[in-house]
Amino acid sequence: MSALTLLVVDDHPVVRDGIVGMVGSAEGIEVVGEASDGAEAIALAEVLAPDVVLMDLRMPRMDGVAALREFARRGIASRVVVLTTFDADADVLPAIAAGATGYLLKDASRDELLAAIRGAAAGKTVLSPEVASRLVGRVRAPEASLLTPRELEILGLIADGATNRAAGDRLHVSEGTVKTHLLSIYAKLGVGDRASAVAEGFRRGLLDTTR
Repeated sequence: MSALTLLVVDDHPVVRDGIVGMVGSAEGIEVVGEASDGAEAIALAEVLAPDVVLMDLRMPRMDGVAALREFARRGIASRVVVLTTFDADADVLPAIAAGATGYLLKDASRDELLAAIRGAAAGKTVLSPEVASRLVGRVRAPEASLLTPRELEILGLIADGATNRAAGDRLHVSEGTVKTHLLSIYAKLGVGDRASAVAEGFRRGLLDTTR
């Protein structure tokens, strides 16, 4: 039986080395490549066709969510497991919506990481307990479907103090596109400005109160 092939994507060399060292010695798993951002991940995935891609979210040049969307657009069949330190809704929901098979936090144990990689290769959805609880809470909350994943993402960035231009740069869309999404958010929340939208987002539980 051939080994499961893995591509590791993270912009920090020390983190990549740690991951490779952690999983590279595991039976049945072969690390076939490393990438420092989403663009490199796409190029390598098209050539190497790894079974699983272990991908960080926040990276320069092209982040994990943008890479996930490009994987889908190009028909890259590799399963992608996000491995990140971020578990806010503004990070989790866009990644899952973009096609991530799994979502783990970087404090996961070696056994959890290996189980996630093997599970993803088998087509299973693998989520850290924190992320699973957050998604369950979203499903149970009537307000969860009020805004689209992209609108939730923009509202989260606005809550963090981003300007329309900064939000557009972060999401690789135009400032005008951000404004259009904001108008939709205002209409859905029944508000007329950014501050009111953020306040209403917190009130309805659409934003993480710990941010």
